[in-house]
Amino acid sequence: MSAEETELRAATELVALTDTHVVHRARSGGLFSRDRVYALTGADLTVAAGETVGVVGESGCGKSTLAKVLVGVQRPTSGTVSFDGRDLWAMKPAERRAAVGTGVGMIFQDPSTALNRRLTVRQILRDPLDVHRRGTPAEREERVRELMSLVGLPKVLADGLPGQLSGGQRQRVAIARALALDPQLVVADEPTSALDVSVRAQILNLLLDLKERLGLALVFVSHDIQTVRRMSDRVITMYLGRIVEESPADEGLTRARHPYTWALFSATPGLLDPIDPIPLAGPVPSATRPPSGCPFRTRCWKADAECAATMPDFAQSGSAAAHRFRCHHPVDDGQSLHELVTQAAATAVPQEDQ
Repeated sequence: MSAEETELRAATELVALTDTHVVHRARSGGLFSRDRVYALTGADLTVAAGETVGVVGESGCGKSTLAKVLVGVQRPTSGTVSFDGRDLWAMKPAERRAAVGTGVGMIFQDPSTALNRRLTVRQILRDPLDVHRRGTPAEREERVRELMSLVGLPKVLADGLPGQLSGGQRQRVAIARALALDPQLVVADEPTSALDVSVRAQILNLLLDLKERLGLALVFVSHDIQTVRRMSDRVITMYLGRIVEESPADEGLTRARHPYTWALFSATPGLLDPIDPIPLAGPVPSATRPPSGCPFRTRCWKADAECAATMPDFAQSGSAAAHRFRCHHPVDDGQSLHELVTQAAATAVPQEDQ
């Protein structure tokens, strides 16, 4: 990346994570015995104003933890989280609540549990306006009407309860609530996974439309790599709490270099060109006892002694600084999925944990 590009990036940078770790304590076995759960390890990530960053990976890979760190819900064990150029956790609590509360919105996975079932739609949308004392009571009511129109909700639903709405309507309410205070950043954590297939496309199109109209920065979290790439400017692949690949979405999957990114792609059903998924035959590692070296090595058909010994540093794909990956034996640029499936199936089971 050139000096001019670096300078421009810093000027438009909205959120930045630097060497961020999240370690939980989990009870295991005895009364006083606790394991460490490594939920997020060494995360370095920036989100620029107006940019859409997709985060993809299997369940338990750290996607939701990353989302919570970005919105200030989860305090990192170590590392820094900067919002608009300021260290979020160096702020006073009241200052941090104001910065996060007004600057960041979050859309949760299941709208049926994310919304208070005892409040009407009007009350749900007014709540953030009341808490942050935005405008007069009359202006807040007008803002509620604006928000409902913005997300395509009929006015007659204002006095309805969440239980009286469809799943798609509930998620529209959740989106409207996230936008109530005109945030600069919206984090959507699996926003369509709890919805029927018939309404998923509607919600995804709504998010894209709102992003363009409002100039939002959007972090879109999902396990579906195809959806993430359609929604995003840049895609982050996570595995066992680590970012293992970061690439521009417009490069397409044919330019992916990390074996795990290809494994995720191969697991996505395809109607036009159906193919068996890449077999991952080794043991799934535990977040409490991660393997030495590369965390993916226990399931990777390319793994060897070098992978068990050290965690690879980030490398660039060619001259593209925007595309980086962590792998000792990356997939060859331009290699086909059919070739990788055949190669993985012919390879012996990777090494056991050391």
